[in-house]
Formats: sequence, structure tokens, C-alpha cells
Amino acid sequence: MTTQTITKWEQASALFGALVWAVLTGMAGMRKAPLGVIELLFLFASLVIVPVGLALGRMVLPLNDPTVQFWLSRLQPAAAICTVISFWLAPGWMSGIFAIPWLLFCGVIALAGALTLRRPTSRSLVTWAVNIGRIDLAVAGGWLAMSRLGMRPLGIQEPIGLLTAVHFHYTGFAAALLAGTLLAHTRSKKRQDTILKFVVPLVMATPFVVAAGFVYSTTLKMAAALVLSASIVALAMVQLWASRSLSARVSRIYIGLSAMSVVVGMVLASVYAIGDWLKQDWLLIPRMASTHGLLNGLGFSLLALLGWTIERSLSSTQT
Repeated sequence: MTTQTITKWEQASALFGALVWAVLTGMAGMRKAPLGVIELLFLFASLVIVPVGLALGRMVLPLNDPTVQFWLSRLQPAAAICTVISFWLAPGWMSGIFAIPWLLFCGVIALAGALTLRRPTSRSLVTWAVNIGRIDLAVAGGWLAMSRLGMRPLGIQEPIGLLTAVHFHYTGFAAALLAGTLLAHTRSKKRQDTILKFVVPLVMATPFVVAAGFVYSTTLKMAAALVLSASIVALAMVQLWASRSLSARVSRIYIGLSAMSVVVGMVLASVYAIGDWLKQDWLLIPRMASTHGLLNGLGFSLLALLGWTIERSLSSTQT
């Protein structure tokens, strides 16, 4: 099976996932599904963001083993549907069992990315960004499994555990992948990437620091959240600037809308981080999920991923 065929499969999977998610959202709105905003944000990541991201990642930096590529593309929809079933059940062993397929799926992706980084020839920042994004999925899958099993590692209560899984899908996997894609684009056009040399490492590293802040220090959490917000906004602005050279008009529109979404979303994230540090309830978690979460997930992540996927698909057909 060719890379192009696998990419088409992933795009079809994302479309199917979007339809499933729309049905679930409607059912949740009518109170016929046990899903809140945070659960829907996670399911949007597993059903839509991940297949689109895998398709884009394959265009930027393919996995070495075509057999792994094939089976990952085939198994993703089934693993994602298992997460839907998991959320239909109360936290516990049965719910955790249905979360395990997604953990295993994410673990294989992360292992493939980690093995790529072990090669002596894999020293470019693009390679690091794309594969760190893939590794982020293992962290996300692990937190999903613990959340659905009802575990409270280090005393962390819900919904923080599930939010960590959401965090590493969007601000981890998607953001790192977008950073690597943008860096690869600027280098292919022989443009200066001085800003990206500072922004991309921050985008890769600070999601882990934010997560550590929840365990060790509220000050660390606040500082890391502000740095992460600033680095994501900087990434979006460089994307917007670079989009002027894209050949597909729809890609330019998507990336422009993505940039506008993330500016508002990261302002909200900064307000929440400072308020939490000062012990002020300026923005509570439910409101953050329905504002920042939607802007970051459906706005910044999805639109930018779609924009770059369309652009790179057109470029590959023209060459």
C-alpha cells in the first residue's frame, strides 16, 4: 500500500469520525449521551484530530516501516470507537478495558517516533518536532486509561486527569506536529527560520512542564502556561505569515482562521493560569473547556492541520 493510499484512508477516517462526533454532540445536547464538553473534546481528538494529524505527519516525515503505517491507519477508527464506548460507561474496570485499545494505538505511534529519534542521522529540528508530537500521544493515552479506570495518580482528581489527556492531544501532538510542518515549509522555501528555532523547542517542551506544574508547583504551572500560550501564539503568527506563499487559497483561509482562534484561546488560558495561581475564580474549568478548549481544538488545531494537509496534498500531486 502506498503512502498516498494510506493518507486517503486517514482522511476518510477523519470524515467518518467528524460525523460520529457530530451525532454524539447532538445526543449530548439532548441529554441522551453521558458526555460533557471535556469528554467531547477528547473524542474529537481521537476521532478527527489524530487521523488528520497522522496523514499530515506522514507527508512531512513518514514512518520508516510501511507495515506499521498500514496497520496504524487501519486500526485508528476501531481504537477511537472503543473510546466512545468507554465514555458510555462509568469509570472502572470495564470502562478502562475499552480505553486500552487507544492507549496501545498511541503507544505504537510513540514507539515508532522514539525509534526514529534514536538514529544518529535524525538530528534535525523538524524530525524532533514531528516525533515528539507522536510521543505525546502515549502520554495522552496513558492519562485516558487512568482516568477511565478511576485511578487518581499522585492524588490528582478529575477532571484534571482527563484534561491532561486532552492537553497532550491538542497542545502536545497537534501543536508539535504543526511546528514541525511549518519549519519544514520555511526550509523548503529557503526562508529564515530564526524565530522558529526558539519557538519550536518551546512548543515541544512546555506541555510537559505545564503537566509537571500540576504535581509539583502552582508557580511552575502558571509560568509554564504563560510561556506555552506565548509560544503557541508566536507559532500561529509565523504560520499566518508563511501562509502567504501557499498555493491553495483554502489553506490560507484555514490558517488565517486558525491564527485568530488561537489568540483568543491563549488569552483565556493565560487569564485562567494567573487566576488559578492567585486563587481567584476568574475562569472555572467548565467555562475554560467550553471556550479555550473549543477555540484551541476545533479552531487552532483542526483548521491548521486541514490547511497544511490540503497544501501538502496539492504539492505532492503537482510534483
